[in-house]
Amino acid sequence: MYYRVFAASQRYHGNESLTYKYEKKLKIGQIVEVPLLSKSVLGIVEGTSNKPKFTTKSILDSWDLYLPKKSFTLMQWLQSYYPAPLGTLTGLFTPPNLTKKLSPILAETSTSNTMKLPDLTTEQQVVLKSIESSKLNSVLLHGNTGTGKTRVYLELSKKVLALGKSVVILTPEIGLTGVLLDIFSKTFGEKVLVTHSDMTPKERRLSWIRASRSNSGLIVIGPRSALFTPLKNIGLVIMDEAHDSAYKQEKSPYYQTSRVAAKIAAIHDARFVMGTATPLVSDYFTFQNKNLPIERMTKLAISSETTSSVKIIDLRNKVDFTRSPWIANTLLDAISTALKRKEQILLFLNRRGSARLVLCDNCGWQAMCPHCDISLTYHHDTYNMRCHSCDFKDRVPTACPSCASNELKFRSIGTKALEIEISKLFAGATISRFDGDTSKLQSLNQQRQDLQSGKIDILIGTQSIVKGFDLPKLSVVGIIQADSSLQIPDYTASELTYQLISQVSGRINRGHRQGSLFVQTFEPESRLLEQSLNKDFASFYKHELQQRKLYNFPPYAYLLKISCARSSSKSAYTACSNLTDKLRSQHSNLTIDGPAPRFIEKIAGRYSWHLVIKSKSRNRLIEVIKNLPNNCTFDIDPRDLL
Repeated sequence: MYYRVFAASQRYHGNESLTYKYEKKLKIGQIVEVPLLSKSVLGIVEGTSNKPKFTTKSILDSWDLYLPKKSFTLMQWLQSYYPAPLGTLTGLFTPPNLTKKLSPILAETSTSNTMKLPDLTTEQQVVLKSIESSKLNSVLLHGNTGTGKTRVYLELSKKVLALGKSVVILTPEIGLTGVLLDIFSKTFGEKVLVTHSDMTPKERRLSWIRASRSNSGLIVIGPRSALFTPLKNIGLVIMDEAHDSAYKQEKSPYYQTSRVAAKIAAIHDARFVMGTATPLVSDYFTFQNKNLPIERMTKLAISSETTSSVKIIDLRNKVDFTRSPWIANTLLDAISTALKRKEQILLFLNRRGSARLVLCDNCGWQAMCPHCDISLTYHHDTYNMRCHSCDFKDRVPTACPSCASNELKFRSIGTKALEIEISKLFAGATISRFDGDTSKLQSLNQQRQDLQSGKIDILIGTQSIVKGFDLPKLSVVGIIQADSSLQIPDYTASELTYQLISQVSGRINRGHRQGSLFVQTFEPESRLLEQSLNKDFASFYKHELQQRKLYNFPPYAYLLKISCARSSSKSAYTACSNLTDKLRSQHSNLTIDGPAPRFIEKIAGRYSWHLVIKSKSRNRLIEVIKNLPNNCTFDIDPRDLL
């Protein structure tokens, strides 16, 4: 017999299944092993085929494992919505490292709660009732930090499991799976599975097999790859910390998790809940425009009379920085007091704020692109400032255009330098630094107990440490440079700043103890800072929408980023420029910006230039992708334009 098979390999760049022969009868969706070029790879049976006119190779092996029909539907949608080679797409859906000898089918066990859940607050009850009574499947759960969104997830999951359906719970990063895994395992026991790339191949294989063979409800927890777990009947998809940039896949296929999750929910007729304290502007706009439910939570889940104080520190005031160039005396005093009380301190510094920027140390002026309203990046080799979106260039001014001061600085500080500084100032303290790379995220997961028990005195971290962690002994939070994310040369800079400041400030005042927040900034009177600290999303959202509309950024346009990488900057520019001319002649109805060098132009010896295409129609961007030369890469719906 002859079968059409999807080969799961990045080496296969075709867009159609391959034909193989096999003496045994196979079913649609069955997992097989097939030869591809000089190697053997896994594949998924698409269906039978007539005997072809060409010579075919034989399927090497088969297993009693199947991809559910609804996963096939998702794969077909992905191919059209996020174009990518079929071999790459198929790899998302196949199990890792299969061997002929499979583990036996795990018995389905019914488990009762092993942990008593806290009573639902009045607000949580209202939100749950509203979600469950809605006839619309997608819900945006806009809940401030500490309001108990996880408690809502638990209750929704309980009811879905009772119907025999499965739940997929997404976390933005591997290091955060442990928090939810601990809570859900104590509540639902053996019904909970975890999956992520840091697991051993055997662990991932067993999770895949169990999910594919399960005929009752399971709870699968993991990062974005958990979307492709072979579950037959999904009743609920939860996307926690839904605003997080890690939900964007940064390699082919360049999918946005929220869109894939929404499609899965539609295919399974399941509910999709996006939970976040700081919704993305585009997501909020979509929910409003489509009249989809937005549930608001503002009250702390733990009732308490504790409060938190906020002190804004002007980084331009050098009088307050006599003991450290980076940390104000008032913050250092607060750290010292907290250490004496055996309380915990968190110092936050955005890791992406290390780019060299032109700032005025006197008035806080910052060099901005007049066309894109994003930061200009300083290039020391040419001594000019450049926009990495539209390629606007300007010379570095000899004096500040705002106040005429000569105090122009090229600012940069990282968490490693901050750790060294803190170690010198507080030699006896237990200090841990978390930078957001994979190994650190794993370390973050492993040290969760030490973090929550207070064994670690001072936490120095980036975005990873401010997501999803409840730290009962935390009393002092310091934001070392609140403006650092504003210095990112991208249209999302204000949004990221609002998210980070809101999330960091949400680590305290959660009902455990009195807290103090110290915010160091070059712009103490900033409107954005005030909005972030007051959690005034409505005001921020209104202003940000105005800016997006003015410069034709999402949600008012779809984006496609195309990159050309070559061995020299000149050849990369030439290739990108030629492509730009060709596209402009073929697509007069598209807005094409560039070409411009990528934010980090040279990576691994290759120089990259890119162009950005904007359109009201996403289908027009798909048409552009279909006709791109093979030596270019693309990212549709990019999270940023760096």
